[in-house]
Amino acid sequence: MSKPHAQTNLSESSQAARYSTVAIVLHWLLGISIFAMFAIGVYMSDLPFSPLRLKLYNYHKWAGITFLILSVLRLVWRLVYKPPALPKAIEQAMPHWQTKVYHATHYALYALFFAVPLIGWAYSSAAGFPIVLFGVLPLPDFVAVDKEFAKQIKELHEISAFALMGLALLHIGAALKHHFIDKDGLVSRMLPGSCK
Repeated sequence: MSKPHAQTNLSESSQAARYSTVAIVLHWLLGISIFAMFAIGVYMSDLPFSPLRLKLYNYHKWAGITFLILSVLRLVWRLVYKPPALPKAIEQAMPHWQTKVYHATHYALYALFFAVPLIGWAYSSAAGFPIVLFGVLPLPDFVAVDKEFAKQIKELHEISAFALMGLALLHIGAALKHHFIDKDGLVSRMLPGSCK
């Protein structure tokens, strides 16, 4: 399939094509949070029982709840303020399977934005370790204390976290392809500042 529009520049309709400032801020906050929480999660899981491990677990849980709140805000914003459609020239230049993967990846990311922190919250509750947000705000238990259930759901939390990281890397890879290979200006819609 030929791609006569593969290097289409978005400058002609840059303002209409760009995401809103709120959407851009939430996108980058969530993106940075995914990598930070994943790194802390992997690091702390191999630590021996110690004050440092307890501190990191608390930080990880606080970050998870904050991430969940940001995810709710982003979903509400997306529902209220419809995001810009994929530019026609770019959509026509993309193979059909890439378009399908593009949409499927976004849906899966949104699902995991909620699944990962909620499963983590359920695990903490089931293990008998309530979440006290920032050390001052106790949150209700998501599920009743159940040590056996906690063991089962811990693995599910880890699997879903790795799935989220994998999709985030796929998303980054696709963005880099559009920016450096296709050079179609698609990434500029989500970058801070004005489009060129």
